[in-house]
Amino acid sequence: MSERAQSAGWRLTVAGVALAVSIFAVAWFAIAALGAKFGLWGWPFGLGKMTLAWGPLITGFALGLSVIALIIGMIKSPRVQPVILALAALLIALMIGFRLIGFKAQAGSLPPIHDIQTDWSDPIRFSESLLAQRKSDDATNPVEEAPVIAEGADARWPGMGGRLVSEVQEEAEAERVVDGETVPPAYDRPIEPVYFDQSPGEIAALALQLAEHQGWTIFSPPATGQDVESTMMEATATTGWFGFKDDVAVRIRAVDGATRVDMRSISRVGLSDLGANARRVSSFMDELEDRANGRREP
Repeated sequence: MSERAQSAGWRLTVAGVALAVSIFAVAWFAIAALGAKFGLWGWPFGLGKMTLAWGPLITGFALGLSVIALIIGMIKSPRVQPVILALAALLIALMIGFRLIGFKAQAGSLPPIHDIQTDWSDPIRFSESLLAQRKSDDATNPVEEAPVIAEGADARWPGMGGRLVSEVQEEAEAERVVDGETVPPAYDRPIEPVYFDQSPGEIAALALQLAEHQGWTIFSPPATGQDVESTMMEATATTGWFGFKDDVAVRIRAVDGATRVDMRSISRVGLSDLGANARRVSSFMDELEDRANGRREP
């Protein structure tokens, strides 16, 4: 074998190892999430340790090794195979790195709340049966009518500890000025009730269909008869990766000649939901509004 071929061989090996490490980094994050979902370890370990603590270290190592492999591969001919493998490793590592940066930026821009609803002045109350289910599943977040953010949130979100969740949610829905700078809304649109001309029973039937289509586990279905004046649906939504469970309640009732729909979504664990509950409420209410020609005013 020629000296050139031998040189290409070890450089190709380095590039191959770099690609393998980058692929392992992708698998690491999937293992962290799925292990938590299927009960191999708790979510604090899967998310806190494996993903947020060790994940960036593994990603940084993959990124550094891929850069070294790329530099070595370009030193002399033959370059094609080592460079291609090194570039693939670099692109994978960069993809993971940008994803982590975006995740941390998103976490910092969203308020530390995990309980969202359309009307805090008249909060939705979950049934005793669902509250018992939450307790049996070791839910750590209480369901309260006027919840406040834990004092410990000040470490990451200064000034948030002890504030009412309702006030923080309202701020997150609107553009505001902080220290002379305009801060855009944290949520895409306000979390608000929707009104319909159809009867509560008709809207309840449609809401149940949408919830089932979302893949939620229906805990208590709503009443759907023609004579229904007020009803509520309770369900549990489970996230795809870590398997986080959020409980959902949709309240449907006749108000001043129209049918009003309110909704609440609350996580069972965790301080910040990274906007998951707000997105769930917004998307569900938007789809319900579109399907039944609803409106945002009575």
